[in-house]
Amino acid sequence: MNYSEKVMDHFQHPRNVGEIEGASGVGTVGNAKCGDIMRIFLDIDENQVIRDCKFKTFGCGAAVATSSMATEMVKGKTIQEAMEVTNKAVMEALDGLPPVKVHCSLLAEEAIHAALWDYCEKNGITIDGLKRPKNDISEGEEEEEY
Repeated sequence: MNYSEKVMDHFQHPRNVGEIEGASGVGTVGNAKCGDIMRIFLDIDENQVIRDCKFKTFGCGAAVATSSMATEMVKGKTIQEAMEVTNKAVMEALDGLPPVKVHCSLLAEEAIHAALWDYCEKNGITIDGLKRPKNDISEGEEEEEY
């Protein structure tokens, strides 16, 4: 399998690994099919800016790389801007992923949304376009042929 240099870099030297004590929002998403689990922690200030973002991922190299890149992309952004960090944006930032690993970038997007949802629930606010996250991204997915 061919991974871009950026994917290899984020896999071998992941950014923002760890947990945030008393995080503003925490999102955990998994994919039962491949066994990957991703947890994202957000520290959001009173102006709804993401001060810090950390992750813990149990999964393949691509899952680690997409988590690492996604946390880099939402850090310093407002919660509204963080909503725009899609799996496609994460993949582009990593110079692409092999087709069988595209689901890893979906996991990253869902985990960020899950953490934002948690933040909204704790603070009684809503973010336009944010839907209740799935705990397992393989739910409701068509059986894909690889």
